[in-house]
This record gives sequence, C-alpha cells and structure tokens, in this order.
Amino acid sequence: MAAHGCCSLSAAFQEYLRHLALQDFPCGLGSWNKSCLSGHRSPHRVQPGQEEAVLDEETPEALLELLRDQHSPWALPQDCSPQDQLLKEMAVLAPELVHGSKVYQVLKSLRMVDKGVEEVDEGVLQFQQLEELILSANQISRITSANLPRTLKILELCCNTVCDLEDLCSQPPPELQHLGLGHNRLCGPSQDKFLTEDFWPNLISLDLSFNNLTDLLGLVSQLSSLQKLRILVLQGNPLAFIPTYRGFLVDSLPKLSILDDIYIGPDERQQFHGLARQPELSRSEARVVVTVGEMKGVPDPSALQQLDVDSEAPVITCSYFVTYEFAEGEEGEELEDESNTEVTKTHQSSMVTMLDVDSSAQDTGETKNQQDPAAMEETKARSAKVFVTPGKPWADTIDCSYTKEHIAKDLVGLKSYLAAGTIVSVVEEKPPASRDKKKKQQQQLPRELRSDPPILSTLGTTRVTLEALLATEDLVATVCDFGVLITEKPPESPVPEEKDEKKGKDKNKKPKEEGKGKNKDTAELEEGQELQPVPLTVQFQMQLLRWPFAVSAQSQENEAVAVEKTQ
Repeated sequence: MAAHGCCSLSAAFQEYLRHLALQDFPCGLGSWNKSCLSGHRSPHRVQPGQEEAVLDEETPEALLELLRDQHSPWALPQDCSPQDQLLKEMAVLAPELVHGSKVYQVLKSLRMVDKGVEEVDEGVLQFQQLEELILSANQISRITSANLPRTLKILELCCNTVCDLEDLCSQPPPELQHLGLGHNRLCGPSQDKFLTEDFWPNLISLDLSFNNLTDLLGLVSQLSSLQKLRILVLQGNPLAFIPTYRGFLVDSLPKLSILDDIYIGPDERQQFHGLARQPELSRSEARVVVTVGEMKGVPDPSALQQLDVDSEAPVITCSYFVTYEFAEGEEGEELEDESNTEVTKTHQSSMVTMLDVDSSAQDTGETKNQQDPAAMEETKARSAKVFVTPGKPWADTIDCSYTKEHIAKDLVGLKSYLAAGTIVSVVEEKPPASRDKKKKQQQQLPRELRSDPPILSTLGTTRVTLEALLATEDLVATVCDFGVLITEKPPESPVPEEKDEKKGKDKNKKPKEEGKGKNKDTAELEEGQELQPVPLTVQFQMQLLRWPFAVSAQSQENEAVAVEKTQ
C-alpha cells in the first residue's frame, strides 16, 4: 500500500525503515546480541524508576534463526521482498551497518514500489553505492536526473505518470544500462529526441511499452544511434498496430536481440530484410479484420406465433443480424460477395439509424434478452461506430458469413478502443404488425409515408475483451455466450372446448402410439431432450493484419482501383 504523506523518495524510505523495525529484537544493537559491544547497547530501554531488564545474550546465528524459522513469532513474512530480508538479516549480523545514515552507504539496490512517491529528491544522492533503483507503481510525473546517483545502472519507472523526459535527460547517469518507462504517459514525437546515444551511451535495455508513441519512423531514426541497445519493448503503443511495425524495427536495428520479449532469430531477419529501405510501407495506419460466423440458439419465431387455424394472417418472417462497435475514424470495406453491395449498405445504414433510437421503444417484449448492464453503459459513454451484418432468416444455425476489413488511421483512438473492448449484440428484425386501424390511417397518407419501420428487438448484448491485441497477440477469437433466451409469456392454454377436442383426439391416437412400442420412460426422455435449452451464441473474431499479409491485401486493393479506372 502507498505510504500516506510520503511525497519524496527520501521520506518514503525513512517510513519504510521504521516499518521494518531494524532496531527491535532480534535485530539491532540490543543487549541480546553477543556480537555487539557494550557501548552499542541501547540506553533508552531502561525507564526511570525501573531496573534494567536482563536478557539472555544470543549469538547472531541463533537470532538469525528466529527470522528464518516460520514457526517463530519474529519470522519474516513469506511474501517479504529480497530487500526486506537483506536488511533484516543485516540488522542481526552487522547491526551497525544499518544504524543511522550508514544504511545509505550499504545498499546497492533500492526497491520502492507503490509507496506514494511523487518526487526523486536530493536526499537520494546519499545512496553512494546505488546501482539499481526500482520506483514502479508510484506517482512520479517528472524526474530530475541531477538527483540520481552517478553509479546507477538500472532505473525502473514503470507504472508512473511520466509525460516528459527533458528533466531526466539533463544530467543522466552515464553508466545506465536499463531504462524502464513502460505504462507511462509519453506521447511522440516530441519525446523521441531524448532517446539517443547522446543521453544514454551505455543503454542495453529500453522499455517504452504501453505509452502513446505514434511515430514509428521518427522513433526508429533516434533509436538507431543507441549502439549498445539489445533489448527493446514497444508493445502497447499505437505505433505497434502498424502492419510493418516488427519487420521495420528488426531490419532497422540489426544489433537488436529481443523485441517485445520475443527473440529475433536469423530467419526473421532474413524475412524482413530490405524493409527498412521501404518506409512508404510503414504508413501510420492499422488494418483490422472482423469476422462474424455462426449464430446458434435463436428461438424459432414460428413457435411463438399463436395463430388461429382459420386465420388468414400471414406468417411473420423475422431476420437476425449482429452489431458490433469499432473505433471511429476508420475506413474499410466488406470482404464478401459484392452482388448486393448497394442493398447491404442501405440496409446497414438504416439499421444503424434505428439502433441509435432507444431500444425500449422498439422492443416488442416477446423475448427477454440476456444483456450485460456494464456493456450497455459503456456503449453510451464512449464514442464508437456501430457496424451491422446483413440480416439472415431464422435457422437452427444461422451462418452470418460476415468479414470486414477496417483501416484505422487514428492509432491512439484504436488503442483506447481495444483497451475498452467492443460491444457485440444480436438483434431480431420483425416487419411491423398489420392492424386495421393502421391500414385506414395509411390509406389516408401519401404512398411514400405509408410504410412503418421494422420492429427491432435486442436479444443479447455482451462485451468482448480485446486487450490481448495491445500486446503481441494478433488474433482474438471467441464465442459470445448471451445465455438462454426466456419467453416472457408462455403459450396460452387452450379453452375448455379445445381441451375436450384434444382429449378426444388423444384417446383415438393412444392405441396407435402404444402400438409403436414407445414406453413411458422413452417418451419422458424425448420430451426432456426437446425442452433442453440452448444458449444464444455467436462466433466473433478480430485480427490485426501484419506484414506481409496486410501488404498483399493492400496490393489487391490498388489493383482493383486500377481496374476500375481503366474501365
């Protein structure tokens, strides 16, 4: 937990030492430690009017055992850090080394994680031997390099709020080998100029993951000056969505050994050879393919229609489609049969317009949808574009056969979208119910105003997590489970005359059914199988296209455009 009231690193460290209680038994310069000189014994243990308590003297080894034995009341917690263990054991074996300001001269590694640190102050310079400083999960927005020990080799600032590197680069530690700036607020390209050999001549490892860096070409031009750089982490940045991202880095930085925690082998270098000389292939855009497959578990609409035998009312034909959200500022086209392109576009446009209306005004209430309330709130809170698959008639298994490639040019917006996930819904489209009153009213209206809009009912809504695409994963494939749809109104029971007629028919049919050899247990088993509910599910996947797949797709687009121009 963060230390309340500790803004500077020095203050947080002092609070940390007090929490360790390095001067209390079995640690410290107490009378219980045989290795301690009599002058080192703590005088404040004798209270006025009391005799000095005589404690049995123990060897340092016996006192150390009290820290290591898990059954001891002074045992170290099992989850204690190596730093905690080192200081506690040092306070037993050589307590004078952790007494007062001497502790600053002993530590070579300092780990202050989630301590509420906001400032690296001048007091840190007291750590004269410090080589490793871990300050993850604090609240540091700027760090002044003049307050860092010159002996520092590892500086970890992951999960802070660093937004500018200028102060850090004013007098950087000359021997620094690792700089960790992952999960901060760095935005390019203004910060790229601070990532050169002029500031970090001995840098071997650099972590810039999960910031908001967008300029791939500009960043690589600066990183290429770091001659000793071998390990680089850039995943989670908007620039990592560019299809040629990895290949361009691998070919541009030939001395790099590990990129995004993945080893770079000779085969990969050969695959991407020459890509650095083609910067036009590394445009600042991402290509994302969304695929919607089979839909199952949709209730048969004909089973819900209670029609009279002699009724001339037509059977209502319903269609079903899937909607999903995608980041705004995208371009794209559907990768499917274009014979009905105009019809599809018109249908999608009208559906999106109608879905923007409050769904409660359009829901017929025939089915109770299984919806994720959090997903519905997210839909209202954030800005996203809704896409609709073509409507399909009812079937036990509805094959949506939908594939669409999105070209996202706003990479920062795409990152926010992937972090939040997408909202996927299943919608039933039903033609408007025909009523006598409506017919009379429509006859009085002009022809172009007579058609009512279809009735839309959302059968299910859920959120699909897409965070894996922010790291090294290229594909998220899932089956959205909306649960079992429950009808609000069960089928109405027949009137008494119908019951009598049904009983008579059942009596006439009973001998025939018995003659078929079906026993009672078999009938009950079949009935149970028929009533077994099937959840509503939809196959959904999203894929980030990488080079060379994205380049081949782009070439096909260019060829198609050229053919259209010639025609």
